Amino acid sequence: MRTTAHIALLFAAATGLTTLTAAPATAETITTIDSGHVDVFGVAFESGAFHLHVHDEAAAAEYEPSEVLLVAKSAARTSVPADPAYRFLGTPGAPVWVLPQVQDPDLLWPGIAAEEIEPGIFTEGTLKLKVERVRGPGDFSIFTTDAVGAPTVLVDSGDGLPDRIELTAGGHQHANWAFEAAGTYTVTVRAAGVLAATGQKVVSESATYRLKVNR
Repeated sequence: MRTTAHIALLFAAATGLTTLTAAPATAETITTIDSGHVDVFGVAFESGAFHLHVHDEAAAAEYEPSEVLLVAKSAARTSVPADPAYRFLGTPGAPVWVLPQVQDPDLLWPGIAAEEIEPGIFTEGTLKLKVERVRGPGDFSIFTTDAVGAPTVLVDSGDGLPDRIELTAGGHQHANWAFEAAGTYTVTVRAAGVLAATGQKVVSESATYRLKVNR
């Protein structure tokens, strides 16, 4: 079992990027991505509507969520820390697969990005990504950790959904993505915001992402 201190170091925030990706998707193929810097939840606002997508940073390639299979390799497997603050991940010592906040060049480094949205389009503090539904063999969570390893949970399917992640126009963030069992997951999300110019609330169509966790 890894110690809590080791987990904290693994999950601590970092910068940098390395990406390895397959060829662009076609109508006949699905692009599989299992390593590198990828903004899984990419949020844009174009022609008065949100566009949710997957952005492969290194390849400068953009995909519809349905065109991509995102993979957590078996190397992402670790153990739930004994620290009670991590109880949301399950029983201490139980297996959990974590795509970490810190970049590991051998693993997928998932980001959440609203970099394509200009500041000032939405009223401050009203741009959100709502995680509506998770289906899979176990619970799924997204959480950040601070410099001393204390977690802040953004999403936890284990205690009920929907959950909302606050976004900053023009912003970008990384967090730990945790899966409590191996297998295939689907995560369905929507984006919403209030337009600064009119006060109108804009909500996206739902987008479903597929992720595979290798044992």
